[in-house]
Amino acid sequence: MTTDLTLVRLAGGAQGFNWLPVFYAEGEGLFEQHGLKIEYQRLGSVDKATAAVRDGSADLAITPPEGAIADYIAGGDLRIIAANALRLPMSLVARPGIKSIADLRGKRIGTSSLTEGTAIYTQLMLQREGLSYPGDYDFVLAGVHTTRWTALRNGEIDCAPQPAPWNFLAERTGYSLIGEVNDVIPEIVFAALIANARWTSGNRATVEQLVAALLEAHQAVNNPREDDATLPIYQRITTPDDPGLAAEGLAYTREMGMWPADLVVAQSALQVSIELMISAGLLDPDERDSAAGVLDPTFVPAG
Repeated sequence: MTTDLTLVRLAGGAQGFNWLPVFYAEGEGLFEQHGLKIEYQRLGSVDKATAAVRDGSADLAITPPEGAIADYIAGGDLRIIAANALRLPMSLVARPGIKSIADLRGKRIGTSSLTEGTAIYTQLMLQREGLSYPGDYDFVLAGVHTTRWTALRNGEIDCAPQPAPWNFLAERTGYSLIGEVNDVIPEIVFAALIANARWTSGNRATVEQLVAALLEAHQAVNNPREDDATLPIYQRITTPDDPGLAAEGLAYTREMGMWPADLVVAQSALQVSIELMISAGLLDPDERDSAAGVLDPTFVPAG
């Protein structure tokens, strides 16, 4: 076992269900086998995770890609170097009494950011039902999925996009599932490994070691025969007191194909992320082609 381990500061917002491969790699000793020690920075919002990589207080982050895309277009050094999740196992969860997306007119919708992730997915779903932002509804910065669930139960918001298995938990307790994000957006860069190009230029071997460990972990979490190891981790980071709910969420998410076994960021998925930013007014349509340059695919083994 390697004793001189390289420290990697890895940031995220909630470090929830999509981090299953990371925590599997930790639990199975894969990072240590590849010469790494991970320092986890749980920052509470996707914006803060992106900012930490930008300002150098974190080395890498697993987070939605929109912040990195915006930074790249502005001339910054953030890059997408690998995929973490390419599907959205997520439902629009509404308080009892709200039965459809049309019922969200004038309502408060919880999100973790106004410029990344959940707000963009939600805007697209509501646009398709004739609701526009701003004007027809309000966004409330309610944090990541766990705090959104608290805000929903406390009546601070009327609806929020919630991932599995919290969507199933909400349905069990009387809340309405009024839309499936995956039905509207079947492929997207939901979360990516992002880095600062100035840091990766001097730490290429470290990044390659991290990617190698994550490749093994992604392949494992996609294999049901590994559930003796993966399910307890998934339960711990989702619903610690409900193994049945955790099993339902893991099966649903794996079947959807959320965790790419090869870590490759599909160009089609990246283009969806870019188009959603344009539709949300976060990216100029003239920057559509150049935005794809945010991807540095050289750290993930080809084919």
